[in-house]
Amino acid sequence: MPEDELERTEIEALLETRRELGLRYDTELVDGFADRIQRAVDQRVAAEASNVDWDRRQEEFAGKRQLALGIVSLVAGIPISAITLEAPDNGDTSVVSLIVAWGGIAVINIAHAYQGRRRRR
Repeated sequence: MPEDELERTEIEALLETRRELGLRYDTELVDGFADRIQRAVDQRVAAEASNVDWDRRQEEFAGKRQLALGIVSLVAGIPISAITLEAPDNGDTSVVSLIVAWGGIAVINIAHAYQGRRRRR
């Protein structure tokens, strides 16, 4: 457990010390406790801000990744199409093979796009 984390026992100790010392030290005790609370709040806010920044960067990068995947898919699809259509099989098999190849490319792109949207929610 972090050193600055506030525990119930610390709060109870502060109240007990306040009772023992009386009003003379009341301001110092409260100020010290308020400082510890402020540090704990600042740490939590900083951690949350860090998470928000990370999520924002991931969203910005997801669009670039999707564009790159689309371009690579198109470039890879050209030789795949050429090889599929030039196969020595009859014409119907070549067309079916072409549809399967481009269908696979499309499924990969759709799955990648869906995965990026799922993370953002």
